[in-house]
Amino acid sequence: MLTALDDAAVGRWCRAAVTALSGSRTRLDELNVFPVPDGDTGTNLLLTAEAALAALDAGAAGGESAWQLLARGAVLGARGNSGTILAQLLRGLSDQLADSPPADGPSFAAALQKAADTAYTAVADPEEGTFLTVARAGGEAAVAAAAGDRTALADVVGAAADGARAALEATPGQLAVLRDAGVVDAGGAGLCLVLDALVTTVTGVEPARPPLVRRPARPHESAADVPHQPPAGPGSEVQYLLAGSDDAAVTRLHDRLAALGDSLVVVGVDTPTGREWNVHVHTSDVGAAIEAGIDAGRPYRISVTPLAPVRPPAPVAGERAVVAIVPGDGLVQLFAGEGARVLSRGPEGVTEDAVLAELIGSGAADVVVLPNDPELTGVAARAAERAREEGREVAVVPTRSPVQGLAALAVADPSRRFHDDVIAMAEAAAATRWAEVAVAEQEALTSAGRCRPGDVLGSAEGDVVLIGSDPAAVCCDLLDRMLSAGGELVTLVVGPDAPLGDAVCRHLSAVHPTVEVARYDGGPGGVPLQVGVE
Repeated sequence: MLTALDDAAVGRWCRAAVTALSGSRTRLDELNVFPVPDGDTGTNLLLTAEAALAALDAGAAGGESAWQLLARGAVLGARGNSGTILAQLLRGLSDQLADSPPADGPSFAAALQKAADTAYTAVADPEEGTFLTVARAGGEAAVAAAAGDRTALADVVGAAADGARAALEATPGQLAVLRDAGVVDAGGAGLCLVLDALVTTVTGVEPARPPLVRRPARPHESAADVPHQPPAGPGSEVQYLLAGSDDAAVTRLHDRLAALGDSLVVVGVDTPTGREWNVHVHTSDVGAAIEAGIDAGRPYRISVTPLAPVRPPAPVAGERAVVAIVPGDGLVQLFAGEGARVLSRGPEGVTEDAVLAELIGSGAADVVVLPNDPELTGVAARAAERAREEGREVAVVPTRSPVQGLAALAVADPSRRFHDDVIAMAEAAAATRWAEVAVAEQEALTSAGRCRPGDVLGSAEGDVVLIGSDPAAVCCDLLDRMLSAGGELVTLVVGPDAPLGDAVCRHLSAVHPTVEVARYDGGPGGVPLQVGVE
């Protein structure tokens, strides 16, 4: 029986919470009907807890408080609406307990109530009958226990878990969407599992709880009996991490996003390189939500997920979707603006399961996949084969570069027959000669000779054709070579060095004045310039 929560106990609690959420993930996903029925609450809570645990394990020897590591990992790894609110709750606990002695019953009770209060402030339009309600009830029950004669840590955490569970059972009476579906709130149910894991950690005994089962919906109440219900959420979930900002800029960002959508949650946390924020919103204007982040600082790890039904829907005849895999976060807005479902590829690549989830989640009967990288064509093809087994018609257009993907998207026409549209997109991609400029990371022998770290490499169709030291000179020389074979339209995707893009555009205007130029900023950091010639 623990009398206080030290760093070791915090780590055991986090590990127990991951185990509990992992075992109940599917059931929590099935319960998920609010704020939108996208069936991912259990998954998002688990991923958030796993990120917290990974941060604890990675920083165990660094001397930081376990509370700080837990909070930072949760905030930076938070997924979805419920995951982001869970991260805020953990950060609130850290704010109260990180620089204090191991938490006994009264100190933990006060910290939990304060954390629940701050969680409400992180949500732009808090609703009762949700995760927030359950968290507040847990905090109030803990404080009530600590204020009486039940001040031991075991009594306090037990009271918190019991109070949260009681509030969870009452959530269908607060939200009509829960009542009509015959379920309790999925996020609140996940929090109850986390608090039960704490009880198990402190006492060594797992609380006996009834299973989370779907209950028969109760008869409809009159409108006067039902609390305020929010409107249906808009079309996409946008989430990103924000660095290089400050509190004033984040406040302005919060106001802009609140006007663009709902389910807005913004949570900040201190990191070794400065404060960062996790930003989550449901909106129908994806581009504006990302642009607001760019104005506020440096958004990264951007994800855009169309809000889907609870279960993957049966494919809708006549519905068509395009799934584009793009490198890094900079091109997400560009491809999303062209109407594609975007899957951002990080340094570790992208998994077959992630591609499959996008294909099935689209709900479309006909789906085109643009891998935009020759190394991802096989991954896309395997995911497509699995999606066909689920009743989808999937075609992979083997785009080798994002500029080829943009060319394919430009000619997509859902009014055509699906196979005719695939042929047109494939022909447009194939007709786009592509090239890119990169910086060598190590010494190597290329088709243009030996390169050394720091050399600027110009490649066409995947083969290095130029090695130089000046990025602008290599870019211009590469374009001249590409256009020597003809071309009417040049597409430029410029990396973080905007002046380089300006120099290239001036060169094209002076040397190739008849060529039309389409420039897009936001290319990946390791590739200063990507070129497509049609």
